[in-house]
Amino acid sequence: MNVPNKTFAMGPTLLFTPADRPDRYPKAAKRSDAVILDLEDAVAPEAKARARGHLVENPLETATTLVRINALGTPESELDLAALARTGYRTIMVAKAEDPGAIAALAGYRVVALCETAAGILAAPALARVANVVALMWGAEDLVASLGGTSSRFDSSSPRAGTYRDVARHARSQLLLAAGAAGKVAVDSIYADIADLAGLSAEADDAVASGFAAKACIHPSQVQVIRDAYRPTKADVAAARELLAAADAAGTGVFAYKGQMVDGPILKHALETLRRAAP
Repeated sequence: MNVPNKTFAMGPTLLFTPADRPDRYPKAAKRSDAVILDLEDAVAPEAKARARGHLVENPLETATTLVRINALGTPESELDLAALARTGYRTIMVAKAEDPGAIAALAGYRVVALCETAAGILAAPALARVANVVALMWGAEDLVASLGGTSSRFDSSSPRAGTYRDVARHARSQLLLAAGAAGKVAVDSIYADIADLAGLSAEADDAVASGFAAKACIHPSQVQVIRDAYRPTKADVAAARELLAAADAAGTGVFAYKGQMVDGPILKHALETLRRAAP
């Protein structure tokens, strides 16, 4: 039975690192599956030129490094691309992606399209179909800001404290569906409350169960929490193997197993568990 490839080539944990802090580059690379060197929001306007210089002068392993550039069409993005041309990095994250044609024009780059505006979320299906797009990611705070809102999550006074507001949840689902329909992978957004590892764990578990191939993070303490979410437990692996063995023994398309109906989609879930458990 074939299962769609839901693996992001760089791994499930993507750690943002400000590009103007080269001292953090090797630390981030050591602690995560992949580093996102950030030339956009993590860098103050007056430090962006310096950040580009550090990007060129402090190379990391290209296979496990992305560079987030500023929104296309801005003067900053042109300078970002000029700096990138002096490096070996060929996987980039495009902030505030909205225009499929502009993304397609980035010949020679593998692109993670970061959909973080209302226009970007609505363009996600078209962006996912662009040949050089390898993944879609969404961002909650910029999205809500683009709508004139003030917060993507409910505050502590709400019974839904810490959870996404409905518009953010809708955008998250829209992006995941757009990526899946085009055969591309989706990357889940960051969890901004660094100290709340329990909240991060719950959100990462949901990302895995829903089909996100990776989750971005902003602090090294978040990496292991996300890795744990993507790595099935021994009990999960044993249960998946037992279910698949029962399917082989049944020899039918649909069968009853421990009081539950089992068919093709359920078996695909089990196969995905084993895939994530593989070294």
